[in-house]
Amino acid sequence: MSIEKIKQAVRDIPDFPKLGIVFKDITPVLHDPELFAQTIKIFAEKYRGTPITRIAGIDARGFIFGAALAYELGLGFIPIRKKGKLPHDAYEVSYDLEYGTSTIEMHTDAVEEGDRVLIVDDLLATGGTARAAADLIEKSGGEVEALAFLVELGFLKGRAQLGGYHIFVPITY
Repeated sequence: MSIEKIKQAVRDIPDFPKLGIVFKDITPVLHDPELFAQTIKIFAEKYRGTPITRIAGIDARGFIFGAALAYELGLGFIPIRKKGKLPHDAYEVSYDLEYGTSTIEMHTDAVEEGDRVLIVDDLLATGGTARAAADLIEKSGGEVEALAFLVELGFLKGRAQLGGYHIFVPITY
């Protein structure tokens, strides 16, 4: 199975979440067990044998890919959540959105000094959330080994927010 079949399964949802936006919906990939397994295999092949010690997934679709990848690689999983969703002491980082700001959090004990973390999410758009996630990892004493996304919206230039980090994205629009 090729990445092209996974790309074909990603569907466009026009005018979501607002007029003029074309949302890239990855749920058909999750719905198909072969496509989902192939997606995890692509990520696992890229990162198996690397010095990564933990996988961090960004709320919410990053949890799906990140947790499955952590399981496949035999690594621990770190949930990076929207503010107010974690029950224990947490670091937080705020970042700018198109119309305001948002905040994400991670437990203060999620990363140990020297951990090398792979951050996983479904989609790289403007890069703000991924940049904030990287800041959380570094704030806690970890090192961001790389960031991985299934899909990138290249025209939004999110990579510019993530300069200096290794980025892996098999599907670009």
